[in-house]
Amino acid sequence: MRVIRYTDKDFAAKLAQVAAASSLFDPAIEQRTRVILDDVALRGDAAVLELTERFDGAKLSADQLSVTKEELLAASLKADESLRQSVTEAEGNIAAFAKKSLRKDWWSENSHGAVVGEKFDAFQRVGIYIPGGTAPLVSTALMTITLAKVAGCKEIVVCTPCGKDGTINPAILFAARVAGATEIYRIGGAQAVAAMAYGTKTIRRVQKIFGPGNAYVSMAKRLLVGRVAIDLLAGPSDVLILADDTANPKFAAGDMLAQAEHGSGHERVWLVTTSAKALKAVEKEIAKQLPKLARRALIQRVLDDNVWLIQVKTLADGVALTNRIAPEHCEVLTRSAGKLSRDIVTAGALFLGNYSPTVLGDYVAGPSHVLPTDGAGASFAGLTVDQFQRRTSVVEYSRTALKRALPAVKKFAEMEGLDAHGQSAALRS
Repeated sequence: MRVIRYTDKDFAAKLAQVAAASSLFDPAIEQRTRVILDDVALRGDAAVLELTERFDGAKLSADQLSVTKEELLAASLKADESLRQSVTEAEGNIAAFAKKSLRKDWWSENSHGAVVGEKFDAFQRVGIYIPGGTAPLVSTALMTITLAKVAGCKEIVVCTPCGKDGTINPAILFAARVAGATEIYRIGGAQAVAAMAYGTKTIRRVQKIFGPGNAYVSMAKRLLVGRVAIDLLAGPSDVLILADDTANPKFAAGDMLAQAEHGSGHERVWLVTTSAKALKAVEKEIAKQLPKLARRALIQRVLDDNVWLIQVKTLADGVALTNRIAPEHCEVLTRSAGKLSRDIVTAGALFLGNYSPTVLGDYVAGPSHVLPTDGAGASFAGLTVDQFQRRTSVVEYSRTALKRALPAVKKFAEMEGLDAHGQSAALRS
């Protein structure tokens, strides 16, 4: 862990390093990802199968890529009552939250007396990436597929990594089935994103790709924009905790360790506090809690490279640094947390007070946990159901309304030197 204090002579330079972009623009990751994308674009299924064997150790044939109905049924039978209840509880909160965010068609009358408005239609075929790897993210199936179902997407294509034996974690399959997936493929990584974007003989291309992933998955999504639409850039997890002397150090340390345990090594964690006492207490709590955790070796990698404990002079300075970093998750453990959080405008999600740990957002609170990472929150918001909807503007003029608009249309056409534009309206008058 790195400790930085506002009294340090090189404090500004250290903050610049803290706020620097991470894996989203790593040139080495970009180069490797481009090779994978080009290979899948050129060779389709053959490339996907070779890459799956290379990276996941699973030797498959094209007809084994798709998860069968029998596998989904078997996964459902394996689901115990506690899993079923947890999935039902989370899915209910997620769906209820999503329904409130759906965009609805609207119509109005403009100054010419014409009807104008917008209609919103679900994307017909969407692709969703569910991370597997060292931590099979069952919750992500609910946080993505549920939104697609609520939006009304007819074809919901899921890609998720398989193990060396070709199997997928049955809990992921159960959750995906409950949430509404219509197709599931046992592939992961950048090759899965490429397959959904370009299409292969086995996997038809989708209109838009959703879901988080490792640095390579996020890079693939970024590089494929234009070939396919994407939701946002959601890569390795990060959390920033903004705290004063009212923060419970045990809670803060636990939340920092939780976000560091995902396992990629690219996770980033920040504690930003005005209290020297709180900083020291959190540091001690991390050392105390770490040995008891199952994934302590993976967490230690993040602690060594990507964890910063930062003391700022004022909470206003802390808010400014938070907005500069644009964290995926931001916990505000201060007096008047709600009031202070109004000035935080780049976080993916806000968690207010000592009893709102990030894990609630990860699993059961309701908003999707698919959030912008690596500073992308400055430009992207978190995943919402309306991102599964296409907006189309609609214009309907009567002959009378057209006549009212004609003088302005003719003037614009004259100014732009586009006489056919003006003529196309004048012909109808």
